[in-house]
Amino acid sequence: MKINRAIKKTIILLLSMAIVFITAFACSCGWFKKPDNNGNGGNNGGEIVNPNPNPDPDPKPEDKPKPGDPHPSAVGLPDRRATEEEKILNFATGRNDAGFWAADGWSNNGMFNCTWSRNNAVIKDGLMNMSITKGNDNRFYGAEYRTNGTYSYGYFATCMKPAKCDGMVSSLFSYTNNPVWDEIDIEFLGRDTTKVQFNYYTKGVGGHEYLFDLGFDASEGFHEYGFDWQKDCIVWYVDGKAVYKATKNIPSHPQQIMMNVWNGIGVDDWLKPFDESGLPVTAQYKWTAYGARNN
Repeated sequence: MKINRAIKKTIILLLSMAIVFITAFACSCGWFKKPDNNGNGGNNGGEIVNPNPNPDPDPKPEDKPKPGDPHPSAVGLPDRRATEEEKILNFATGRNDAGFWAADGWSNNGMFNCTWSRNNAVIKDGLMNMSITKGNDNRFYGAEYRTNGTYSYGYFATCMKPAKCDGMVSSLFSYTNNPVWDEIDIEFLGRDTTKVQFNYYTKGVGGHEYLFDLGFDASEGFHEYGFDWQKDCIVWYVDGKAVYKATKNIPSHPQQIMMNVWNGIGVDDWLKPFDESGLPVTAQYKWTAYGARNN
């Protein structure tokens, strides 16, 4: 009787060990995956799903380009620079074919901690000087220069020297909110002007940021920055060289052309806290260009 009990205990122990072994093996092989939102096998394990489930491609650390080298998505693409004819806004010659004008008297609110002032968009010595200042009313003032008309697929570019200051942005971008929010960005974060951020929004959905390492400090001289907006992609350029290409969910609605300089609030993780000790801070622009695509 004692022998039978011992045998039973041994059998139970062996069975328990076998179950543990089989379960561990099955998990390691992925047999017990939780279904994703489509009812298919997924890898999220019940955790919060990435709000941007299809992020733009980013190279592996060992494949990341050196400063100044293009992202793998843009390798081999042809050069593109603005022609003299495409420079629809030229501060040296006074050309303003697109009717650019300075915003004045209102704020975008939200993360924009300034009021637009035409007094902060000053043309002098053939340059547009766009500044952030602090008024006697203790409020900050920024600058924005924009078109009334909208522009569709084509090459958008500017020759500029961004401002260097924590907590602020110098930019060229296209934008519309009619009928939906579409936008394509070239943004310099004053916290580090050796890099430029590319981004875009389609029907209000962004999350396409790419920070390109220029290999030089943009605040120390003028360079050409642009993007070629096509139906199926956007290609960004620095000094005529293609450096990044996006192909997912591309904007489709005609947009205004804008440049602005502004300081942020509530976005310290992105811009760093605004450093007002060096005010005024100024970004400078030589010209802005647009060349329509024929296809």
